[in-house]
Amino acid sequence: MLSDIFSTSYEIGVQSAKVKPGDTVCIVGAGPIGLAALLTAQFYSPAKLIMVDLSESRLEAAKRFGATDTICSGDLEVIAQKVNELTDGRGVDVAIECVGYPATFDICPKIVAIGGHVSNVGVHGKPVTLDLQDLWIKNITMSTGLVNANTTEMLLNVLKSGKIDATKMVTHHFKLSEIE
Repeated sequence: MLSDIFSTSYEIGVQSAKVKPGDTVCIVGAGPIGLAALLTAQFYSPAKLIMVDLSESRLEAAKRFGATDTICSGDLEVIAQKVNELTDGRGVDVAIECVGYPATFDICPKIVAIGGHVSNVGVHGKPVTLDLQDLWIKNITMSTGLVNANTTEMLLNVLKSGKIDATKMVTHHFKLSEIE
């Protein structure tokens, strides 16, 4: 968990996006990477942390982890409308994609504010269409990359201190005999 989930979501999602105090951040995907991005984004005291996912149970976990708002939808127009409502039409300062599907990536440039940042954490196995004219006109920056784990020691210290309760990441328990 520490060597991949936390360091990937923090380095590629939160740190690369330069999340700042008072920012409005939207994380698309409330799986382990998205939830770790939610936890580590809180290092910087964003004003709003919006989570988007298709699963109500994952969004409930996100609320327990500190999400201020959740959107349960896969419809780009519905998500954009709800983000507009939550941001008074401004959009988010930072959109972090944590799924790795073209459809989830497509959400991020649509909801990010002028001058905002899109951070791609998800691993894409298929091509994504990039409408550069839309990014250019809104002065949007983008980042993506592979984790280099240069923050692992810091994140380990944060976990050891109890500032982040890693046990929250364990949402289900299974016996070995239940695994196929």
